[in-house]
Amino acid sequence: MAEHPRRIVMLVQNGVTGDSRVQKEAESAAAAGYEVVLLGASPTGKAQEWAVGGATVRLVPVDRVFDRRRHEARRGWLRSPLAYPPGPLAAYRHRQARAWRADLDTARAGGASPLALAPREAAYRAFWGWTGLRRKATRRLEADRAAAASGVDRLAARFWKAALGDRAWRRLDPALWDLELSFGPVVDELRPDLVHANDFQMLGVGARAKLRAAAAGRDVKLVWDAHEYLPGMKSWKDHPWWKDAQLGHEREFAPHADAVVTVSGTLAEMLRERHRLPALPEVVMNVPDTGGTAETPEPGLRERCGIGPGTPLMVYSGAPLEQRGLHILVEALPALPGVHAALVVSYPHWRYVQRTQARAAELGVADRVHVLSYVPHRQVVPFLAEADLGVIPIHHWGNHEISLITKFFEYSHARIPIVVSDVKTMSELVHRTGQGEVFTAEDTADFTRAVRSVLDDPEAYRKAYAERVPLGDWTWDAQAKRLTDLYERLLGA
Repeated sequence: MAEHPRRIVMLVQNGVTGDSRVQKEAESAAAAGYEVVLLGASPTGKAQEWAVGGATVRLVPVDRVFDRRRHEARRGWLRSPLAYPPGPLAAYRHRQARAWRADLDTARAGGASPLALAPREAAYRAFWGWTGLRRKATRRLEADRAAAASGVDRLAARFWKAALGDRAWRRLDPALWDLELSFGPVVDELRPDLVHANDFQMLGVGARAKLRAAAAGRDVKLVWDAHEYLPGMKSWKDHPWWKDAQLGHEREFAPHADAVVTVSGTLAEMLRERHRLPALPEVVMNVPDTGGTAETPEPGLRERCGIGPGTPLMVYSGAPLEQRGLHILVEALPALPGVHAALVVSYPHWRYVQRTQARAAELGVADRVHVLSYVPHRQVVPFLAEADLGVIPIHHWGNHEISLITKFFEYSHARIPIVVSDVKTMSELVHRTGQGEVFTAEDTADFTRAVRSVLDDPEAYRKAYAERVPLGDWTWDAQAKRLTDLYERLLGA
């Protein structure tokens, strides 16, 4: 009787569709003969399921209860006695006052005399003033708690770190429990042979699943796929406790990984040193999947922008985060007459994208800025190839200095010149290969200079792809074999 294939459960905290790395990993593992279930977080709050290659994608609803820390769910008796308690009461009182105002206006319109309405008007004004004072106190209390900048908040953070050490994330950012409580039961039900946890937030989910399986007599291997160097990241949430919570969570659960995978050699060395890993993490670069049948996007990039082949076009492709610096494309357009900018982003509705579009309107260049959604990952390279240059305008953050990010490889396989900020690793590579220009991060004038240099002589940069850029090494087939070889070492052939 044929042996049942080993089951791999992959975990990621996003909605999968915009994450080309996890999709490629799931497809490659399935092609190697494993039964693969890729679990992501549902953006709609409803369970979803589909196939990617031979793998199954399941999106899990995540109930975000712990986004508010415990003290934010308590009444601030000492800090702000006038503030309403957490919950719907403040909104209810405001609505109640508006209804009272509408009732008075209706009575006046119906002919009631001012004298008859005077007592009710006085009572309304008193209620409006009192509730307004309390709502103002409530907003101030909520803002203070969100900033966690008071002496009480700083003292609380120091206390929990001293008392609990790395376990202090349970108090500093209990939202990590929302992932465990949503994903943990699903992982247990699937009874995997191996859990592949992508990024730092899913590491704890994978580690706890491994420990529960061991207690039940099953051997489950854990692979931690570290996409980022957490100490060098900008916080995802604007809260001073968030970063420390993630760092403690990562340190607590990193020792449970049977193997670590990451995206670059530099990051592998840094992770080994930081977590005292017994072996250097396996490097699986996030390069495009250029094998198989190419998929041509319909419509293409220029058609979606509404421009012809002769119009100069620069493209940014990636997540729309402020530290990624994509607004510099808009800021430069007044000095680049006739040039268009395509912003291909994972979340076009995010406020940063909307602010960038509003800024384009202020500068009078809105007709040359095109905000577009992602295309399927197999279409990315031909989609981007229609641009005249690709832009990587990221700011100086520790994690950015050591990264060779996905879009770098995508632009390279599209064989378009790259304009990159002077972050260490990517700028050094561009200087070495000659495939683009480097500019000073956040410097619009220098960015404009770099774009002009490329547009003035694009072929001088494009020829680097035939002469000096190692595109043959930057292919997913080679990277996927490293991953499946790792699975085989952990699970057996």
